[in-house]
Amino acid sequence: MKTRDEIIGTVTDFLIEEIEIAPEMLKDDALLKDDLGIDSLDFVDIVVIVERNFGFKIKPEDMANVRTLGQFYDFIERRLNN
Repeated sequence: MKTRDEIIGTVTDFLIEEIEIAPEMLKDDALLKDDLGIDSLDFVDIVVIVERNFGFKIKPEDMANVRTLGQFYDFIERRLNN
């Protein structure tokens, strides 16, 4: 089981390295699409990285209510702890 800090660290690392988002943009209330500019191609990369690092698949409908980075952390945390 991963702690929230480990989840945030892993997600932050790949958003900076793979999606090339500036570290100062990565705040809990940052909107994934509007503030961070994550598009459908980035989302495909994120799905692969989440699967590799956390061991579960994400379907598009799973993310329907996930709008902010903080909600994305919550989503991963919930999936890992269930």
